[in-house]
Amino acid sequence: MIPQPFIQDLLHRVDIVDVVNRYVKLKRAGANYVACCPFHTEKSPSFTVSPTKQFYHCFGCGAHGTAVGFVMEYSGIGFVEAVKDLAQVAGMKVPEERSEHSQQRFEQATDLHAVLLTAAHYYRRQLKDAARAIEYLKRRGLSGEVAKRFGIGYAPDGWQSLAAAFPDYGSKALVTAGLVKQNDEGRRFDLFRDRVMFPIVDVRGNVIAFGGRVLDGGEPKYLNSPETPVFEKGRELYGLYQARKAIRDAGRVLVVEGYMDVVALAQHGVGYAVATLGTATSALHVQKLLRQVDELVFCFDGDAAGRRAAWRALEISLPELADGKEVRFLFLPQGEDPDTFVRAHGKEAFEALIGTALPLSRYLLDELSGRTDLGSAEGRARFVNEAKPLVTQLREGAFRVQILRELAGRSRLDLEEVEVLCGITRVRRRMGAPVGQARSKASTPLWRKLLRLMLDAPELMAAVTAEQRDLLAASPEFDPIAVLVDRVRETGVKTTGAVLEASRGLPHEALYSEIAREVIDGPADVEAARSEVTGVFAKLEAGWIEQQYRDLVSKPERTHLELERLHELQKRLAELKGAPPVRGVSPA
Repeated sequence: MIPQPFIQDLLHRVDIVDVVNRYVKLKRAGANYVACCPFHTEKSPSFTVSPTKQFYHCFGCGAHGTAVGFVMEYSGIGFVEAVKDLAQVAGMKVPEERSEHSQQRFEQATDLHAVLLTAAHYYRRQLKDAARAIEYLKRRGLSGEVAKRFGIGYAPDGWQSLAAAFPDYGSKALVTAGLVKQNDEGRRFDLFRDRVMFPIVDVRGNVIAFGGRVLDGGEPKYLNSPETPVFEKGRELYGLYQARKAIRDAGRVLVVEGYMDVVALAQHGVGYAVATLGTATSALHVQKLLRQVDELVFCFDGDAAGRRAAWRALEISLPELADGKEVRFLFLPQGEDPDTFVRAHGKEAFEALIGTALPLSRYLLDELSGRTDLGSAEGRARFVNEAKPLVTQLREGAFRVQILRELAGRSRLDLEEVEVLCGITRVRRRMGAPVGQARSKASTPLWRKLLRLMLDAPELMAAVTAEQRDLLAASPEFDPIAVLVDRVRETGVKTTGAVLEASRGLPHEALYSEIAREVIDGPADVEAARSEVTGVFAKLEAGWIEQQYRDLVSKPERTHLELERLHELQKRLAELKGAPPVRGVSPA
């Protein structure tokens, strides 16, 4: 764990404008900077960066966050990696709070990266003298430039060839890294022998594993490293590190099934392809890719196995879909794979084929429709029943509504009937509501008004008194503010972006981000905000006093002390009536 004070010091030293400008060309627009959003395709800029709040927000796709969050989203890396990247730019060394166990794991991972990199260099050197491997790669149409870009090498056909790269062949690290195996008699041998080697690289460029392709007809055709402390198949994608720029430029990522597919496509100018590592597509794969791009295309063989893999990818993708994101499915002609197709027909023909990929919605509904007879009532009922567990995984939004409408049309039901059958409820806005009612709904709850003011001018949170903190604690709806006030006091943060970073992991983190988007337009008028906050707390206190007053008045008999308390409450309430008014708010 990285200590919170270090993160805040880092955010104080780096400027989000400089950070974003390393990746996206920003232009000044009043108090802020703007650009076309790097997270979705657009022609006019809707991506805004605030230097005063140290926060970014896209009014087109909704992407938002801090300098750390931007690096995470743009590079597709985790929080710790993003902090380390920023710290390196700022010339800071990242301290980490680790238990003895986690410290051992960290040191082990560092050692394994070094071991795996040494192995990768060794395999690269061996390729130069491996005529059969070179001939194989030439036959597959690969140039030396592409082979170098992907770090392709060769594992010699010997039981202990790696001893030439590692003088201590008995080192435990070689087994832990998945390079060497040991039998029951204690004899060691190389896992990869007589294979073309494809290094698997994480998003930071570290070699974390290998895939080996056999040169003859042996089995298995592809052999992957076992899972290790630095390699988890369900999290990693082959070629993602090399494809990042091409993915951003194309606004699309293509998921294929094999290493050679990725490399062959890159050879022919289709550089935005990645591959899973001998496993089915996972939710983590989909999450990682949709963070970087709006269009995700799965490419499968058109045979039965390819169809099964595609359906699995569809099921995994459903919960990750959001409005503005698109998942499509491409089924190649019989007997073709991306490697053979692009070599035979070229880039333009392959990208034209991508253009025919089925949208997830059509693939989902066509597949379910084909499993039953929609001409009968029984078939239509089965159709809805099979669709139910799938559509209920979709997030609420325009896409889910569109799917439900299609489902209703094919099943000859009304939209409302389909929603009821699928157990889906949604809030409907009643048309023709009385003006007073509409106005009441539009007014801002008191807690939201206060939170917005404080996120706009975080110094106001540091100024909250003990009595005001007690008022927040007395009302459950104000709990998000009380929690945030405590965190700001602990960390001493001073900008909106720093507050959001300090709130990472708190129960109301998503709420803070949501409201922060509303205050990005310009610098806060702190004095005006301070006056409004005073008014909000006055209203809070007045509500608390009125409740106490009602409780005392409702008592059939009151003691002398209670009568004095009633008088004090009346006096304080009269004082509060003269407090600055709170505009545009309603009781929570």
